[in-house]
Amino acid sequence: MPRSVAIVTDSTAHLPLTEVERHRITVVPLTVVLDGDPVPDGTPEAARRLERALRERLPVTTSRPSPETFAAAYRRAAEEGAEAVVSLHLSAEISGTYDAAVLAGRDAPVPVRVVDSAMVAMALGFSVLAAAETAEAGGTSDEAVAAAVKRAQSTRAYFYVDTLEHLRRGGRIGAAQALLGSALAVKPLLELVEGRIEPLEKVRTAGKAIARLEELAAAHAGLGAVDVAVHHLAAEERAVALAERLRDRIPGAAQVRVSEVGAVLGAHTGPGLLAAVVAPR
Repeated sequence: MPRSVAIVTDSTAHLPLTEVERHRITVVPLTVVLDGDPVPDGTPEAARRLERALRERLPVTTSRPSPETFAAAYRRAAEEGAEAVVSLHLSAEISGTYDAAVLAGRDAPVPVRVVDSAMVAMALGFSVLAAAETAEAGGTSDEAVAAAVKRAQSTRAYFYVDTLEHLRRGGRIGAAQALLGSALAVKPLLELVEGRIEPLEKVRTAGKAIARLEELAAAHAGLGAVDVAVHHLAAEERAVALAERLRDRIPGAAQVRVSEVGAVLGAHTGPGLLAAVVAPR
């Protein structure tokens, strides 16, 4: 049966397909441009071609969805019976996706609430799920937005990169620019703060950086009920090992999801990315 509040997000949320289908979430893809050829984010082809492009040092850029793409998604939601739309997206500080959604929402056939989550990856995804669960329970669009914002504000996303070079090329480095001068001597830990990529700590080796990443995630989780995700790019073995250790250290985690980031996020972080997302319930 139709749901009165439809939920829309973008491909950087990295929601598992099973969750997308279960909660009837519409996912609008960003685009990764590989050596001049645009490919929708979130597809196996995009991930495969990104790996090759980074390895061969081919030009890689990304682009937001067009307002027209969002407008089409909002029209479909209305045609399927939705009386309102809640559209939740990655940080406006690092992408124009939010702005495109706002433009599309102005002329939509039903009211559209566009939310800047100030997050990305499953830090955004857990916020989307909070909105979807609220809508499924009969909540209004205001209640779905409130649930999403509350979840996002309590979530922390910590990440390690082998090099800051990919973030620098994409202009997403923010205050972490200060680390570039010593980037060869340190392994930086970064955090999303109010939607921006900020330096957290400088660690001398990859092993120590990953151990510190684990400590930070476990400390934020505490003893309460939390959702946890571990992301990586071309570092599956390290990601699985980190997830196993976090399962042991975080008793309130029902599960620890492991997933490789899509091509858009991967283009800006590069191989070796390891991230831990902790979202208290």
